[in-house]
Amino acid sequence: MMPVRSQAGYRCLMVGLVAVLSLSCALSLGFGSAQVALGKVLGILSQQLGLGGPGDWSHGQAQIVWQIRAPRVLLGALVGMGLALVGAALQAVTRNPLADPHLLGVSAGAVFGAVSVVLFLGPFAGAFSLPLAAFIGALGSMLLVLGVASRGGRLESDRLLLAGVAVSFVVMAAANLLLYTGDPHAAASVMFWMLGGLGLAQWSLLWLPVLCVLAGLVLLMSQARALNALMSGEQTAVSLGFEPRAVRARVFVATALLTGVLVSLSGAIGFVGLMVPHMARRLVGAEHRRLLPVCALSGALFMVWVDVGARTLIAPQDLPIGIATAALGGLFFIVLLRRKA
Repeated sequence: MMPVRSQAGYRCLMVGLVAVLSLSCALSLGFGSAQVALGKVLGILSQQLGLGGPGDWSHGQAQIVWQIRAPRVLLGALVGMGLALVGAALQAVTRNPLADPHLLGVSAGAVFGAVSVVLFLGPFAGAFSLPLAAFIGALGSMLLVLGVASRGGRLESDRLLLAGVAVSFVVMAAANLLLYTGDPHAAASVMFWMLGGLGLAQWSLLWLPVLCVLAGLVLLMSQARALNALMSGEQTAVSLGFEPRAVRARVFVATALLTGVLVSLSGAIGFVGLMVPHMARRLVGAEHRRLLPVCALSGALFMVWVDVGARTLIAPQDLPIGIATAALGGLFFIVLLRRKA
């Protein structure tokens, strides 16, 4: 597939993605152990938004669509947006096409922070305890990976993936140790962060990921030209007036914050940041002012439909989303390696 080059083509693509994402969100509200027809879904949404009156749906159907599925779908879209943005940014600053918050150990650090709060630390900062601990864990894990992968003060991209996998194993071993030595009654809830899911979605919790994803998109878009330069090498970036270390520091902090907040709400959902940027580059190329918005919309669309599969494959139970994305991501990773071999 040839990437879209013209500005008119890019606008059409963005409009198309927004339209498909909006339709997908509406359709996904009807799927689950209790099926709800699209017409009733639209009627319930209109009623809740004050645009319509009562219809031929039951109170139970209205509760399922508005109170349970709508926050879940929106959280899934936000998680997909955030992880896709993180993956695209990490692949640029590390110049490694296999970079991903899961493979680089960032998600593992966030899980370690979340598990520490649930089992030992408690709500030390109120409602911000989980996101804050997950952010600290994600940032610490990322710094550890960068320290291992660097040699002589220079980041070596070929060592980065190996360092990330190694650190991820160590950090997850530490999280499992906390799980083993902690309160057995709390262990079941901790498994949520190990496997990933959207079961914690509530309207009252959505404001934080909304703010973080929007702030992350704005910050990364402001660094788009610097990311383009870094993709061409550090010398090119310096010649264009960018300081590679400063750019990397800003991007690493932003991606750690995004990953930490999203993991605190959805658990460890891997490989979204690996797959979506590669698919988006096939649509618009590697220019980050175009790539980042397409990554955000594509990531949201991807997660909405993965969540539909998770809700329907083994209904009435939910399949942990981390299992589904790991299966898809593993296959994608193998194909990517085969093409580069």
